[in-house]
Amino acid sequence: MDTKELLKKVRKIEIKTKRLSNHIFGGEYHSTFKGRGMTFSEVRQYQYGDDIRAIDWNVTARYNETYIKVFEEERELTMMLMVDVSGSELFGTKDQFKKDTVTEIAATLAFSAIQNNDKVGLILFSDAIELYIPPKKGRSHVLRIIRELIEFKPKSKQTNIAEAFKFLSNVMKKRAIVFMLSDFMDDDYERTLKIAGNKHDVTGIRVYDKHDEEIPNLGMVPMLDAESGQLSLVNTSSKAVRTSYKANALRLSDYFISTFKKSGAGTINTRIDESYVKKLLGYFKHK
Repeated sequence: MDTKELLKKVRKIEIKTKRLSNHIFGGEYHSTFKGRGMTFSEVRQYQYGDDIRAIDWNVTARYNETYIKVFEEERELTMMLMVDVSGSELFGTKDQFKKDTVTEIAATLAFSAIQNNDKVGLILFSDAIELYIPPKKGRSHVLRIIRELIEFKPKSKQTNIAEAFKFLSNVMKKRAIVFMLSDFMDDDYERTLKIAGNKHDVTGIRVYDKHDEEIPNLGMVPMLDAESGQLSLVNTSSKAVRTSYKANALRLSDYFISTFKKSGAGTINTRIDESYVKKLLGYFKHK
């Protein structure tokens, strides 16, 4: 993609998503997340009515008197966007690929954050960390993030969500608002998600195509695995094949929902032929 075409695409996404963030999500984002970030300030002696969950047991044991931790609101929050750039994101049977929807959602969230004077960072991942952009403020920074989302070419087509959460925990020392955008065609990430969820406000946004979950009866069809590159001849007229395909898709979807829920993290499911605007707005209102 040449520079002129890239800038045109960036501008198109900016116009669409900035309008959404300004008129729809700006206020919702502010009321949902502002003041959620808390940082340790000091310890003081326990007073009647204090929350016992704030007791600092180490200091209490040392002085043989009850002390509590005092926290203060962080004036400025940090949003970290974690975006799956594996091969399966380049799939879509409607007007656009999953990657295109992911880019729009990420841009909308980023503009909502900077409208609130918060920082935004980006992690692009496959089965490794492909790119890390540290959190910063400002429109030009968000435009750089959008450019990377459009143009970045990953080295790998595989997926490893656990590795992405591990990197997040290592690189983000202060509490952040984290959105992971993926089709979540992976499992075995419960442990690293739980660690990240204990520290950060995590939301998983699953962006998928209807044919990720079921295949139509089209007879013998050559199918390319976008992540492994393996080409197979699949008999889609076989009910057993279609049932097995659907069962595996539902297993991964159920794993995503249950694992995020157990870790205290939020989830959004949006199909690329649905309105992600309604899904995001509904989530913010009920969070």
